[in-house]
Amino acid sequence: MSEEIKNGMLNASVAPEAFDWDAFEGSGLYDAAQKDEIRKAYDQTLSKIVEGEVVEGEVTSISKREVVVTIGGKSEGVIAAPEFRYNPDLKVGDKVEVYVENAEDKKGQLVLSHKKARTLKSWDRVNEAFENDEIVKGYVKTRTKGGMIVDVFGIEAFLPGSQIDIKPIRDYDQFVDQTIDFKIVKINQEGRNVVVSHKVLLEAEQEARRAELIGKLEKGQVLEGVVKNITNYGVFVDLGGVDGLIHITDLSWGRVNHPEEIVSLDEKIKVVVLDFNEQQKRIALGLKQLSAHPWDKLSEDLKVGDKVTGKVVLIADYGAFIEIEPGVEGLVHVSEMSWSPRLHSAQEFLKVGDEVEAQILSIDREARKMSLGLKQLTANPWESIREKYPVGSKHTATVRNVTNFGVFAELEDGVEGLVHISDLSWTKIKHPSEVVAPGDSIEVQILDFDEVNHKLSLGHKQLTPNPWDEIEAKFPVGSTVEGTVASATDKGANITLDGAEGFAFNRELVKEDGKQAVAGEKLPFKVIELRRSTGRILLSHLRTYQEVKEKAAATEASNTSKAVKSINKAVEKTTLGDIDALAALKEKLEKGE
Repeated sequence: MSEEIKNGMLNASVAPEAFDWDAFEGSGLYDAAQKDEIRKAYDQTLSKIVEGEVVEGEVTSISKREVVVTIGGKSEGVIAAPEFRYNPDLKVGDKVEVYVENAEDKKGQLVLSHKKARTLKSWDRVNEAFENDEIVKGYVKTRTKGGMIVDVFGIEAFLPGSQIDIKPIRDYDQFVDQTIDFKIVKINQEGRNVVVSHKVLLEAEQEARRAELIGKLEKGQVLEGVVKNITNYGVFVDLGGVDGLIHITDLSWGRVNHPEEIVSLDEKIKVVVLDFNEQQKRIALGLKQLSAHPWDKLSEDLKVGDKVTGKVVLIADYGAFIEIEPGVEGLVHVSEMSWSPRLHSAQEFLKVGDEVEAQILSIDREARKMSLGLKQLTANPWESIREKYPVGSKHTATVRNVTNFGVFAELEDGVEGLVHISDLSWTKIKHPSEVVAPGDSIEVQILDFDEVNHKLSLGHKQLTPNPWDEIEAKFPVGSTVEGTVASATDKGANITLDGAEGFAFNRELVKEDGKQAVAGEKLPFKVIELRRSTGRILLSHLRTYQEVKEKAAATEASNTSKAVKSINKAVEKTTLGDIDALAALKEKLEKGE
């Protein structure tokens, strides 16, 4: 053994330039097998780096600007940190795939790219994740129409707005620059389009929590939750990742128009479990059940005949519901609202929100029902109707309703009567609206009563003179008047008189020359009939000249008869010689000569 090597150790005292390397190599420090092993290990550290290939590297350091990765060579590669923004959990020691762009740049440094490595293998990776139903990480790059653009394995995938969260999202921008877990739900191989969803992960997580919670639920159990959503029909409460519904009818013992009157978003409330369905995964909750029913707390002193004050909470055609205490309601039937018989619908008298005073008519605590009355708090006007409105008295009323058969007029609140169409006018009318309209004031006379049924018969025409009294005086039957032929009908014609109108049948319109009278002609007419019940004056022109002729003929016949009688007397006194002469004279007289 030389001075350079003693007992298998190098002699450090020997100068480097005087060191005998040949003696060292043959000194027996390593045998042939060991030397071969050392050579192979060394060769591995100098493995050949091929440009353009994707290899696996190890992260050795991380900063805000760059990530250093070694791939087993002498030098390490530097990669820009933004290439790893999809993976915020990256740490030293992680294995990553990198693409070798250049084995050595001008500075002698290895040039690597993680983004290119992901891009080269991205489509295979995407398909593999889709087939295996894997959860992948994606970087939300930007928002777009209808959703978001997400970087998944270097591929731009589409995240629909409906797939971001279980609940509707209004602000998409809050997700930009975020790395989130997704599932690939659809791939278009031809167009290389990828659709991802974050919602399916939340639903799966929620379903697991729901199943776990439902497994522990019991009816009547009291839980604490947070108001998550408010709808017209109820409130959704988050019970810790699982939602339950409080129907609007289970929010309060009183009537609720909208759930917002009771709760607000994000409010913490206690609820009771009313029911749940393990198959449908539905949970029914209640809020009002945490307090006693208001009917159970209603004062025992409250009885029939007492006056109560409340608010109208609901109106139907048959009546109105009055809430006298939250959760305690009474029904005022439409017949108990007013003494007026005209009231047929509750909407005519009340509206929702009105504060009213009523009297308790009946109360059933077991059935939790109460009937109320409003009219009982005012005097019944029909009790003194005859004293206040005696038959024959005159009053001013207000027209409330007009029908085909007459007019309903109100004398005061609760007192209403009917003016029949036949009592509206002395002249014939087709409909009451020709005389009055709703809201008009009308003078009426009390004609009759029906106190039992609260009915009152009124008249209007009775307050004015009957024009037929004047007509009968002005146009007595048998008198001759002058008239003008007006409009013609199939049966005759209307005749205009002085201040009145008559009618003549066709047979009564024949003139003396045999022709028919026509419109516009002014002729004398004889009044042949006055019909008070129908208001008609019947006339005849024919009779004005026909009766004159008949009278003249009758007079002539009478004169002839008298002459004949006179001759007969004379004949009796004459001699036989005068008989022939008298016979001739008689013949002449009979012939009218």
